[in-house]
Amino acid sequence: MLAVHLAALTGGLPDGVGDALDLVAGFDGALTHGLGRLGEPQAAALDALAAALSAAPLGPAVAEAAAKAGGGSASEEGLGLLAAGRAALLGAVHDALLDRFDTAAGRVRAEWDRPAPPPSAGTNLLAGARSWLHEVAVTGWRGVGHDLVSAVDPTVEALLADPGARRVAVLMDGLAAELRASSPVATMDRVPSRRWADLWTRAMLLTWPDGGSGASAEQVSGRLLPLGADVHEHPTAAQVQVHGVLESGDTRRLVRTNVTAGKVDTIVGPAVWRLLDGHPVLLAALAERRAVEIDGMALLPGGDLIWSEDAAEPGEPADPFATARLQLQEAVAPPVPPLERHPVRIAEPVFLEGYRIDGSDLLLDDHRLRVEFGNLPGAGPLTPELVAASTACVGLVRWDSAGWSLRPLAVQATVKKKPVTAHGGDWALGPTDPKIVKAQARSGDAVAVLRERAGRLLRK
Repeated sequence: MLAVHLAALTGGLPDGVGDALDLVAGFDGALTHGLGRLGEPQAAALDALAAALSAAPLGPAVAEAAAKAGGGSASEEGLGLLAAGRAALLGAVHDALLDRFDTAAGRVRAEWDRPAPPPSAGTNLLAGARSWLHEVAVTGWRGVGHDLVSAVDPTVEALLADPGARRVAVLMDGLAAELRASSPVATMDRVPSRRWADLWTRAMLLTWPDGGSGASAEQVSGRLLPLGADVHEHPTAAQVQVHGVLESGDTRRLVRTNVTAGKVDTIVGPAVWRLLDGHPVLLAALAERRAVEIDGMALLPGGDLIWSEDAAEPGEPADPFATARLQLQEAVAPPVPPLERHPVRIAEPVFLEGYRIDGSDLLLDDHRLRVEFGNLPGAGPLTPELVAASTACVGLVRWDSAGWSLRPLAVQATVKKKPVTAHGGDWALGPTDPKIVKAQARSGDAVAVLRERAGRLLRK
């Protein structure tokens, strides 16, 4: 169990990780300043990034691109190479951190051996997207204003109309939306340079002909045993990511599946589940703690199960804590697709017990792991007080600039001398807390009201 090896997990950064992150920060600073008007510090940052990659196959091309950018002639191809260099450094950081986790947890991980598929989006559309990303990079975040952001709207609209370009379209639409909300960026006190550079890098790589990051899916059948649900809420969208163990024949694999819905900012907390009622089998599995029998569902090589209600049937009761205790250690973790190799992507399911909570940390055998109390979703019964009283947990181990952390998905605690078990997906079919039920009754069903209004508009 990971609990035995917390010291191995949290005992400082792997060698080279700090230096690599410093190089990435230097590139991000240059991108904030603008690659079309580099000063001496920004040009030195690009040279340092290229020097770090000098022994890699990509090294000579990145060095040439950095030199041209330093001379004021950053081309689209050159910026693509610099984006690839930045992604390679973060990929190396990701690999070092994930190897640290796998060693600490005793987790076996499959190797990535799939070739990337050819892109299905139109070449002209991708070229248009790349041209805008080039202009943004040359201008720099501090120079972005409403006119530059608006220039991408026709390209995003065309990309959204092409199913093969949906991934890069949504990514660019999100970046443009953040820039639009922040424009003029020059007036911001602090620019989210790492986040915007991450989005820019991913979008730039996806616009190249060989920018695919996955491979064709395989059809799988078997029994899915959910471990927990990670609920993500944003003003315009909600997503539930379910982590679980897939039993297929004699093999056990860690998988995850996502269901997503658009929303407005007034739909929050338990009401989010109503947006996902088109997935009754999955929601029932979470709320009733059941397995799911799947037949011919698509599984991507990176471990993502493409949820299909038509390929799913309710199964027998399955306690997620029993699954975690008995199956988690034996399940093989999926490989990481090339473009997904980024520290922010790390979210590994674990089972911990016999600990106590000390402030904001989980304390076990004198070793500490930060608990993400601020990220507990309002769509379920998990509260800071309940987590603080817990002694067993199914959660996700993650990594950010502050180090390793634990995001609880389910806990077992003793409250008023009575055992309590709570899961983030317990309210998938509606809240079970009488206080929440009464509050919803007073405020009304916001989802039903908005759907009725939308229906009236469509009928007119």
